[in-house]
Amino acid sequence: MLEQIKYKNKIYALIVRKDFRKKKGVSFFTPNNFNLQFGYMKHQKNYFIKPHLHKKRLSKIFYTSEVIHLLKGKLRIDFYNDKKNYLFSKIIKANDIITLIQGSHGFKTIEPVEMLEVKQGPFHENRDKIKFKKVDEKRIKII
Repeated sequence: MLEQIKYKNKIYALIVRKDFRKKKGVSFFTPNNFNLQFGYMKHQKNYFIKPHLHKKRLSKIFYTSEVIHLLKGKLRIDFYNDKKNYLFSKIIKANDIITLIQGSHGFKTIEPVEMLEVKQGPFHENRDKIKFKKVDEKRIKII
């Protein structure tokens, strides 16, 4: 299953649940104009993907996007708008993958977790991240 997490018609995140499967081929979930491309591929044995080279080019990235593959456990993602106002939360479980595209976010581990994170670089925490106060637990709403 694929879930689009939206707020005011903007895609904040995409969640690919562990049971997502397509019959075959290549399916990209993100439009070509997003700053991070995210997709799924399924091919039969002996299928060839032609060797290729990605051209060197200059790209402007205005926001850092992240992909998190939750290997183990359960994780709550709290979504905030650009003004740091809490919106809602989602839960992902082992083998789910989430792409965080825009807005702000925070995390709370519900169970012990192991996860992989992928984001554009180079990344400089002091220049690229603004930390702020988390939402009061009493206000959490899981959608």
